Amino acid sequence: MPNLSRPLYLDRIKPFIGKSLIKVLVGQRRVGKSYLLRQILEEIQTTSPQTNCIYINKESLDFAFIKTAEDLHTYVTSKLVESQKTALFIDEVQDIDSFESVLRDYCARDSFDIYISGSNANLLSSELATFLSGRYIEFKIYGLSYPEYLQFHVLEDSVRSFQSYLKNGGLPYLIHLNKDAEVISEYHKNMYNTIILKDVVTRYNVRNVAFLESLNQFLASNIGSIVSAKKISEYLKSQKVTISTQSVLDYLSYLESALFILKVQRTELQGKKIFEIGEKYYFEDLGIRNALVGFSLNDIHKLLENVVYTHLKMANYTVWIGIDGKKEIDFIAEKNGERIYIQVAYLLQDEKTIEREFGNLLAIQDNYPKFVITMDDLEEPNSYKGIHRMHAKDFCAQLVEGRLF
Repeated sequence: MPNLSRPLYLDRIKPFIGKSLIKVLVGQRRVGKSYLLRQILEEIQTTSPQTNCIYINKESLDFAFIKTAEDLHTYVTSKLVESQKTALFIDEVQDIDSFESVLRDYCARDSFDIYISGSNANLLSSELATFLSGRYIEFKIYGLSYPEYLQFHVLEDSVRSFQSYLKNGGLPYLIHLNKDAEVISEYHKNMYNTIILKDVVTRYNVRNVAFLESLNQFLASNIGSIVSAKKISEYLKSQKVTISTQSVLDYLSYLESALFILKVQRTELQGKKIFEIGEKYYFEDLGIRNALVGFSLNDIHKLLENVVYTHLKMANYTVWIGIDGKKEIDFIAEKNGERIYIQVAYLLQDEKTIEREFGNLLAIQDNYPKFVITMDDLEEPNSYKGIHRMHAKDFCAQLVEGRLF
């Protein structure tokens, strides 16, 4: 059995174990939040066996009776052990009405160590964030990174393994399925339906489900393209579907809140002006995206861009699309006051492509690291006029494992 620990996240969370802060794990359904909560629980039981651990999983029928803050308080109180510290775990906490009032009370007591998870980016809305100000720390959880995919599926690092990652995505449960493409596709379709029904249609009372389906198809086909609500609305009109620009904006926000899609804004390289119109959207999981519109080698450049973006986010970078006049930089990524620039291309097959990808980076007048990421067959990473050239699989692996620099 492979080692299925996820140190990328556990190492970030461990320094806060036992501290009187609410640890909030946020991510799309089925990316492994429950598994991480269980691993944290095991860590506490190992290092502090005298701790009283209470685990509530709102996706289990065993806890269906906990619907309100009062229900939650009654249940937790019944499980408390006098004079013992309590580690409280609540999985999918957003399904409990007014949960924050109880957690605020518990957080004020030194006897509680609290961990919660949720599948909504707005789990802590502006009001909640104010209500719990200074009392929580949030961790964004994503599906398996490429190195984790190799570890979980017991694969050698190779171009073939990376291609399977681009096709299948990083939902951890895939390790329990056989490798039949149809079985994997059915699982992804089922996950898509679950996410859309529970976290979008039901939560936001969506009535025009047919439009929502069309929107998802559009986004899946236009990964990495500049998208605006107006552009989507005009496209749908060409398909004999009439819907207002505001409705498009609303539906995009629902999908983003469910962490089904990830929005990236554009910014000027100079002046840091953020453009409010025209973003790019990527998918949290490529396997689900491919189940929607199919996996095709014709889309490989889109999938590469998507996977580079998600790995930047896994590595805790803040990311924008860079605009410099008419030139575009695929990604500007910043962390801890440092910046990197990235261009992504499938293959550098001709001089025009080489000139475009390297030329845009060479025009940037600063000394931050710059990368061109491709699927070209490289014996080892190299550079051109100071710009690093790397295979996508190596960039993703080294980025999340902290070996890039």
